[in-house]
Amino acid sequence: MNQPVDGSPPAAGAADLRPALESALSRHLGQPRRIVHMERRPSAYRSSFMLEEVDVRFDDGTSLQVMFKDLSRQALLETARRVKPAFLYDPLREIETYRTILAQSQLGSATYYGAMVDASLGRYWLFLEKVPGLELYRVGDFAIWRQVSRWLARLHTRFAAKGVWENLAPAAHLLRYNRDYYWLWMRRALRGARSAERGSAGASRSRRRSLEWLARRYSQVVERLLTLPPTLIHGEFYASNVLVHETGDALRVCPVDWEMAAAGPGLIDLAALTAGSWTDEQKAALAAAYHTALKPDGRRSSPDAFLTDLECCQLHLAVRWLGWSPAWSPPPEHDQNWLGEAVCLAKKLGL
Repeated sequence: MNQPVDGSPPAAGAADLRPALESALSRHLGQPRRIVHMERRPSAYRSSFMLEEVDVRFDDGTSLQVMFKDLSRQALLETARRVKPAFLYDPLREIETYRTILAQSQLGSATYYGAMVDASLGRYWLFLEKVPGLELYRVGDFAIWRQVSRWLARLHTRFAAKGVWENLAPAAHLLRYNRDYYWLWMRRALRGARSAERGSAGASRSRRRSLEWLARRYSQVVERLLTLPPTLIHGEFYASNVLVHETGDALRVCPVDWEMAAAGPGLIDLAALTAGSWTDEQKAALAAAYHTALKPDGRRSSPDAFLTDLECCQLHLAVRWLGWSPAWSPPPEHDQNWLGEAVCLAKKLGL
């Protein structure tokens, strides 16, 4: 298991992993536990970092399945290393989101077993429950999607009044959806379009002009987004990052990959959930499920204002994909005409 797999970086050595995992699990279980056998295999869910499924057997005969995520810089997979914006990297963000926020939330997120952090070695290891379930994008039952939308509203409601800017953001190293953050993505998109235009044909010129048209109107979107109440957001609440597991009449909703966790408008997550090839009626149904699940207090806007806010969030996400990386091609679930969608949303908003 210490050899690279499919061009991946080398896996952590067993001599280091075993004692780190023993220590974390002993603290989590409240008593010393000794691992007598450990079986590891790469996880099919890995995206940016090395991710392994680890089957552990203790000296008392009991066993446990653990997800081991290596958030160290050297554990970035080759594609992510090439295209993921460097300023987003903070290995403590996902670790601290689980440790300081999700572990106490009782919302169905993966159980936090512990972490091993050694900044001097550049080592950041995260140990989590192996959650049973299916990725949401594989689920054809639209009723389950509506349940996920309602769950998302409960998540955002839970943390809306928790001092997200003052307490949660610094404690968990959250990204902050402020004015600079919104404009950062537009500037990146413009730079990429202008760079692509040099020495290219008319298609690149047309793309650059469309982005510049959008940029002249983007301030109206940003100012509206800044009025929305902040909460804890996943940041990439796409269907590929959400596991669902039905047990009887209950549905467990478990978002994974909290690398982009942030303090920002909850509708950013809803915009990600409703992205893709849904009909307008289906998108409206998912939005309505979320809106009605919000507490009917001063924070819940009217249906019309809510939909306008959601469209502004959808426009921002399109701009973010446009500004991600010139060398990046989106995976199939995110492969769409983001510039066309952004321009269409801007016109729909009357910008």
